[in-house]
Amino acid sequence: MIERPIWSNRLKAVWKAVPIVWLSGVRRVGKTSLVKQLPDALFLNCDLPSTEERVRHPERFFESVPSKLVIFDEIHQLEDPSGLLKIAADEFSHLRVLATGSSTLDATKKFRDSLTGRKRNVTLRPVLFEELEAFNVKNLEERLFRGGLPPALLVQEHDPEFYSEWMDSYFARDVQELFHLEKRDAFLKCLRLLLRQSGGLLDLSSVASDTSVSRPTIMSWMNIFQITHTLRIVRPFAKGGRREIVAQPKVYGFDTGFVCFTKAIESSRALRSDDCGLLWEHLVLDTLESIKGVEPFFWRDKQHREIDFVVPKGQTKIHAIECKWSVSAFDPSNLQVFRKNYSQGMNFVVSPEVTKGTSFRRKYSGLEIHFVPLAELRGLLA
Repeated sequence: MIERPIWSNRLKAVWKAVPIVWLSGVRRVGKTSLVKQLPDALFLNCDLPSTEERVRHPERFFESVPSKLVIFDEIHQLEDPSGLLKIAADEFSHLRVLATGSSTLDATKKFRDSLTGRKRNVTLRPVLFEELEAFNVKNLEERLFRGGLPPALLVQEHDPEFYSEWMDSYFARDVQELFHLEKRDAFLKCLRLLLRQSGGLLDLSSVASDTSVSRPTIMSWMNIFQITHTLRIVRPFAKGGRREIVAQPKVYGFDTGFVCFTKAIESSRALRSDDCGLLWEHLVLDTLESIKGVEPFFWRDKQHREIDFVVPKGQTKIHAIECKWSVSAFDPSNLQVFRKNYSQGMNFVVSPEVTKGTSFRRKYSGLEIHFVPLAELRGLLA
């Protein structure tokens, strides 16, 4: 098994604050593999009927647990997962509990108790740029093309059927089972459309028109996409500037492999420079969302000048991040406009051309820009 210390360390840090971790993430992202690496843990597969029988009397079960860590994999399959976790947290405070699922905790009515103050959420992302060495992935374009779900990334030959089969499984197990939707074809058509448009501004009316579904239905589906982690919404950053975009968010797909699949890109060799730039932006977003306490936004004004990501820190600092496939493509003009309104904060350009140990700084009309590798961004923002 391939170790993912960024995530195992994140879990350990959470347990110092609360007894329960809710580990979610899309199907096949590696949740089960990750939790099976945790030492001295009791692992329970909640898809098995025997597990339901084993926890039928929660107090008796927890009293008999030989380990201090109990893992409930796919816990939503149990009859009363909320009650089970509540008893563990309230009556067996010496235990640490980890529960996994493809969706956020509020995806099912089985969770009647929000477990406020007893749990934290951790969302496992596809293989991060920082993890490529551990996964023995040497070709960045191949990671962009195949995506970061381990079964798709690690097979010797690229298998396009993986993505279509994943879509079928996603609807059956994560959508229909939890939300009881019937419009399978329209729902998946909507998802594919939004994946093709990944990285762009979200236009609900246009999506509704293209899928022949009402706008309220699309809004409802957007909520499902976010709960099940297949789409991510990045909101605009603005503090009242008259020329700033303040409402329309961007939508990003959960994985670059599915973006390529829905765009009918057939191989990593078919990726153009513009494709790589957009997909690289997704990898940067993955890293930002994996940093505790970081919420990324984007900035754009009505003249279409844009900063890929901005990260507020405290009351006054706003860090700005530009994602560039090639350093030579960087133009400081957008950052210069942004800094006229928001003067405090660091400016980063993140590019695969900047590797470990080659970071550098440049000044453009007094504005200092840090050119850094993605692997170092975590330490600079954490």
